[in-house]
This record gives sequence, C-alpha cells and structure tokens, in this order.
Amino acid sequence: MSTIPKIAKVAPQSSALFICDIQERFKGVIWQYPSVITVANKMIKASKILDIPVVVTEQYPKAFGPTVQELDVSDAVVNRAKTKFSMYIPEVANALKERNTKSVILVGIESHVCVLQTALDLLENNYDVHVLADGVSSQNHSEINVAIARMRSAGATVTTSESMLFQLCQDAKHEKFKAISGLVKEYMEATKVNQILQKVSSGMANL
Repeated sequence: MSTIPKIAKVAPQSSALFICDIQERFKGVIWQYPSVITVANKMIKASKILDIPVVVTEQYPKAFGPTVQELDVSDAVVNRAKTKFSMYIPEVANALKERNTKSVILVGIESHVCVLQTALDLLENNYDVHVLADGVSSQNHSEINVAIARMRSAGATVTTSESMLFQLCQDAKHEKFKAISGLVKEYMEATKVNQILQKVSSGMANL
C-alpha cells in the first residue's frame, strides 16, 4: 500500500530561516555563488518583515572566513561557528525548541555536505524542511542535483525563494503582503537569471 506523502506547509510564527555557511572564502569557488547570496539576502529581508527568526552558522571561520559582508545577519537569534558539517548543533537545537519551531527554510552551501546533513538531522528530529533550490549550491555543480534528490527522498520539500514568500503569506489580504510583494518585485530580475534554478530544474524530470 502506498503511503500518502506528508503535506508540509509553512507559517511565519512556526518557522525559522537557516543560513548555512555562506562565507567569504568561498567566493570564486562555489558555482553561481552570487545567486546564492542574492537569495539569502532576499530571505533575510523577508524574515525581518515576517518576524521569522534567522539562524546562521559558519564552518570553521578561521579557515573559511566570516559570513559574506553582503548579508546582514546582525539580528540572527543564533550565529555560531562550527566544525560539525550539520547546522543542527546544540545551540541551534535549543533555539528551535524554545520557539516551538516546526518548519525550517534552508539556504546555503555546500548542497551535498553541510546543507544535506543539516536537512537530514532536522528531518530525523521531526522538523519540516524546505530547501530553496535557487539558494543552495556546491563547488561542483553536478553535486547539486544529487544532493537535492537525496533530500527529497528523505522527506524534505524542495521549492524556490519566490514560491516560499507567497507560501508564507498565503493570502493577498495578509498584513505584510504588500511589503513581501515589493520584495518579490525588487528581486524579480535576479530570479529570472538564476542559473542554479535552471540547472536544478533540468534534472527534476529524472528524480
């Protein structure tokens, strides 16, 4: 008997945005890194509008530097250095429990290492995970499709940043919809030229 897939919806009051290891030293190394930074920026701005807590990690910053200067993460509820590949470290786990978080929106790098292991740990601990396909990448772009397929098969929802913004509002009558709509328009051109999404979409038919 087939199992009916879980419908994972998001709501601002029970969600958190995870910014996974978007650090300075990876510039010029990660495939289409500027696109990842753009999507992260859009989602951070949306989080401020919708009062969604932001969680930031940096993978061994002594070697890979701080979070890129393009991202304002000064309001993050957690901002921690780590050596573990997964973001699901004790400080992060505690922050999620304290806020009764149900859903995590995940962007960052690398798709097949830290992003993947973060998603798997969160799923194992019964969180709904929403991976933004236009907001994750790796040094080797062929790793992206494989990692996304792995996360989907484990139970993560794969979506896009623009779709996520509308999911968070749900209704044009939402009190913050005008601000979110303005954010969508602000990033519309960047969304159109996002090569990561085009690359990932081309492989979805095989998943």
